[in-house]
Amino acid sequence: MEFDARLLRPAGGFGRRARLLAAATWVPNAALALGFFAGLLLAAAPAHRCRPDPALLPPALRNLSGSALLNASVPRGPAGWSRCLLYRYAPGAAGPNRTGPCTRGWDYELPAAGLRSTLVTQWDLVCSDRWKVPLEQTTYLLGWLSGCIVLGLACDRFGRRATFVFSLVLAVPLGIGVALALNYVMLLSLRLLLGAALAGTFLSLYVARLELCDPPHRLMVVMVAGFFWVAGELLLPGLAVLCRQWRLLQGAVTLTLALLATCWGCPSLFPESPRWLLATQQLEKGRKGLRALAEGNGVSLEDEFYSQEHLLAELESEGAPLPRYHTLCEVFSTRVIWKNSLILGFTAFIGSGIRHCFARNLARYLPQFHFSYFLLVALEAAACLFLCVTVNRVGRRPILLLCTILTGIASLLLLALTQYLLDWIILTLSVLGIAYSQAVTMLSIFFASEVLPTVVRGAGLGLIMAASFVGKAAGPIMDIQNNRGFFLHHVVFASFAILSVLSIMLLPESKGKGLPESLQDGESQRRPPLFRSSRRRDQLPLLSPRSAGHAPEAQDYARLVTATKKMLNSHRRTPPRDRRLLLEPAPRGAPQQEI
Repeated sequence: MEFDARLLRPAGGFGRRARLLAAATWVPNAALALGFFAGLLLAAAPAHRCRPDPALLPPALRNLSGSALLNASVPRGPAGWSRCLLYRYAPGAAGPNRTGPCTRGWDYELPAAGLRSTLVTQWDLVCSDRWKVPLEQTTYLLGWLSGCIVLGLACDRFGRRATFVFSLVLAVPLGIGVALALNYVMLLSLRLLLGAALAGTFLSLYVARLELCDPPHRLMVVMVAGFFWVAGELLLPGLAVLCRQWRLLQGAVTLTLALLATCWGCPSLFPESPRWLLATQQLEKGRKGLRALAEGNGVSLEDEFYSQEHLLAELESEGAPLPRYHTLCEVFSTRVIWKNSLILGFTAFIGSGIRHCFARNLARYLPQFHFSYFLLVALEAAACLFLCVTVNRVGRRPILLLCTILTGIASLLLLALTQYLLDWIILTLSVLGIAYSQAVTMLSIFFASEVLPTVVRGAGLGLIMAASFVGKAAGPIMDIQNNRGFFLHHVVFASFAILSVLSIMLLPESKGKGLPESLQDGESQRRPPLFRSSRRRDQLPLLSPRSAGHAPEAQDYARLVTATKKMLNSHRRTPPRDRRLLLEPAPRGAPQQEI
């Protein structure tokens, strides 16, 4: 079924109504960015040192106060006061003879990332409990991963709108629960569930936005949504400064989600996708959605256009079909769809995972939280802008190939030559690596949404987004181990980036093409040549492309073959003398003998 050419274009295409609905999907991206990145500020670790404990001092020093007490209690090195150790004194000794862990908690230098209290200061997640901070971040990403898979299946079974509303309504009480968490374990569990709910909201919104657009406008609509995501990231530090407390910040983020659920729960602002309704053969609902879209676009069509017979003809179905839903297991039984999903999931995983390797190189040059945070946001905006300018002109596959190659080259240079390079070169390579790896992730997800069929787009795209979150989780997992094995981690991802270059060449090109609707449409996609051939070739087929599907033309071809064989056989049976006479021209003026 060619939805874009046969149904969407007559209904006004990307007209006024479609543009308004697409623009309405941009605003929730800013709120979802607040929810996704709030964890970075909630778990910001301020500078700290052990709180002096006079009980550990000799009796003669217990009356000290201020800086004198601090000098007698806390060791000091070139980097400043010790974060996790206190002096220990032997009985009767005038000076310390060893050190030990903190006994009275810690003193923190606040605010941290604009907050006067964070998860770290709430439950003292430092020193021996420092690993709990990256564990919380890993758990949150695991929630996004599981939400992409589970709620991606729900997108294809219950619809884009139903999944969006359910996920958004579920996220509101979970966000309130996180703000009121009583202990670390409760916080961990609620953050896991909140991540899953936000993932379902983001995924269903992404798919519905894409299915509203015709081929020329798909990229720009998705990239503008990416700029709204960046705007949400930019608003987050200012919101933190206004809230000052991590519980208030979480409450403010939850309030934005509640406002979204109130406004975007309205069917007129976020209707069900007509493309999905017709692809799953829900004719009555699809007819209503298509009619509303056409009327909103200012197009008046005859009733025959919405008739069941016309829709059945476009669906290439006979009789009154029942709704048919497809599962993810059917994707595993395909060849082309599964290959495309595997390759794009691999590249999304690489782009997300290798980004941590580049960001870690920036840590020693950008120690302040806000400076590094805004630099990463600016690089994400630059990646969006780069894709806007190049992808529609050059194509999806060449740009993905280019970004992957540049990411791999930057990574290999940093691995091999870091100790020989100047600081500004290392900084430049790291910045470029972050920008290109971000472009790889964004383009992989967008590319996958274009090559996956409508009937399994939610589940398939959920798998690819889940692969990207596996890569994102590699960063906090390394932090749990205190970055032990980081070099091997970097080597593995750099090797994967180089290997993925070969697999990208196997992808089809979706530039300017309509979205595939059925599994058969997805399987019919073919890989074009990477470079155009310079030799001119005859592009006219020997036979009509329709000959395979029409019996009369096939019979004509069979008759032609049979007649040709008979002519050749009769030519072989002709005696040589007669054959020579046939080939020799008759004398001028002599009558021609008929054969």
